[in-house]
Amino acid sequence: MPDDALPATPGLPGPDPCDAPAAAALPQGPARSCAFAALDLGTNNCRLLVAAPTPGGFRVLDSFSRIVRLGEGLAGTGRLSDAAMDRALGALRSCVEKLGRRPVRALQAVATEACRRAANGPAFLARVEAETGLRLRVISPREEAELAMESCAPLLDRHDRRVLLFDIGGGSTEIAWVRVHPGPRPPELIGYISVPVGVVTLSERCGPSCFTEAGFRAVVEEVAERLHGFDAVHCIGQEIRAGGVRLMGTSGTVTTLAGVAMALPRYRRPLVDGQTLDMEMADRALGDLFALGREGLAAHPCVGPDRVEFVLPGCAVFAAIREVWPVPRLTVADRGLREGILLRLIRADRAGPRRNAPRPFPHWHGHA
Repeated sequence: MPDDALPATPGLPGPDPCDAPAAAALPQGPARSCAFAALDLGTNNCRLLVAAPTPGGFRVLDSFSRIVRLGEGLAGTGRLSDAAMDRALGALRSCVEKLGRRPVRALQAVATEACRRAANGPAFLARVEAETGLRLRVISPREEAELAMESCAPLLDRHDRRVLLFDIGGGSTEIAWVRVHPGPRPPELIGYISVPVGVVTLSERCGPSCFTEAGFRAVVEEVAERLHGFDAVHCIGQEIRAGGVRLMGTSGTVTTLAGVAMALPRYRRPLVDGQTLDMEMADRALGDLFALGREGLAAHPCVGPDRVEFVLPGCAVFAAIREVWPVPRLTVADRGLREGILLRLIRADRAGPRRNAPRPFPHWHGHA
């Protein structure tokens, strides 16, 4: 991810002393650092984002992303495998090395579906802390939805009444139904659902069949069936027909679709984040990806060999969402948990010391 500033974000007003040129002369250490860090250990990826506050949000200073497949085999065994844990620990050690080179004022590190679901998840997190000094907090599906909602709020506009926000993850798909208020009041989470299917679980269970029309369609129907109950509870289809509902996706699946739809020679976040696609464009991109086959996907600059097995399962989940909720346009957001965490850390810091505030995180030294 390039060092881009996010758009203006509600709740982060006023200049920050960290933006002053004199800040470069401050002593380096967590208490004086102007940087904040967010780490997300997911079912498929390990991601770190380090950023400095700006008047309207934050500016990215450093980032890290690696496919670790922590949830590999989890659906069948109920446990994290030794190989998967070793891969994740290797990525986390790389994150610690980056953090050691750039002291941060505060860090929050979270884990999601794989660690929620695995019987040995707690033991793995204890091992992570013992070997790296990183203390990961397992967050709930609801908190995932809230963090994604907070990070995506700047992409809304005054015409929106509701937002249907989805994140197709490695082990699950999170869907949030959001009410948008006029004026400065932040969006409100009305309801959410965590569907226990993601690109890793689907690729293991039926990945090869997703390259066939029949297999792809079977996944679409399975996921759509899981979504109908949520639709009925919140009358989402009725709200869509009334207008003012924005469909927004934050996952790698939709950013890939956007890159293909826009015919990018290589993926570039500034061109994709916040882009709104007509659904016909998204559908054509989905069809193009399906037609490429395994070798074509591996060679595509917006996919690559590391993600070949995950793209079409993710596209099948998107196709199900598209089928149940026929919104005419899709807003693509290359932001999510890490950005939401950073915004919360910066807001808490500006509000001043408080009980249970995120604490500086210098205590990994000596473990890496």
